[in-house]
Amino acid sequence: MAPKATVYKVTLQIADMDRGYYHDHQLTLAQHPSETDSRMMIRLLAFAMNASESLEFSKGLCVEDEPELWEKSLVGDIELWIEFGQSDEKWLRKASGRSKQVQLFAYGGRAVPIWWQQNEKALERYKNLKVWNVPEEAVKQMGDLVTRNMELQYNISDGEIWLSSDLGSVQFTPEILKLSV
Repeated sequence: MAPKATVYKVTLQIADMDRGYYHDHQLTLAQHPSETDSRMMIRLLAFAMNASESLEFSKGLCVEDEPELWEKSLVGDIELWIEFGQSDEKWLRKASGRSKQVQLFAYGGRAVPIWWQQNEKALERYKNLKVWNVPEEAVKQMGDLVTRNMELQYNISDGEIWLSSDLGSVQFTPEILKLSV
């Protein structure tokens, strides 16, 4: 019998001074059996940094043709497509062609600069792509905050993130590797 996804209940309190966005979100998040706690927290970080009333998690890991996090317009057009990890150029090309804006949250410590060096030239042509590098230590610390019922506070100011819960806090600044135009 295949292992099932683990379900998490998450309350996010977001105070994003950079965007002027202040809102609470109640989320139910499924963690795929192959997904680490740290990766799931990267998904929550991406949600917090792009939060809106229409941003939602898709079936991503289970459906090949969808991102894991996206925002769609009222008519079904994809406004924002969010990817995670060190995606290959073909997948990002597809996302860039189907969406108004694409964001990639890269993580993986020392592997990210190597991946970026190999892909930077190819990715430069995608004007609607923004690439973030989440620091390795922050990824690890975020993973340490995971519980089945989480209450997380995200404070974002001048690009700096303060994430806190009853288990502790993490403060970091994601590095922008590529800006969208």
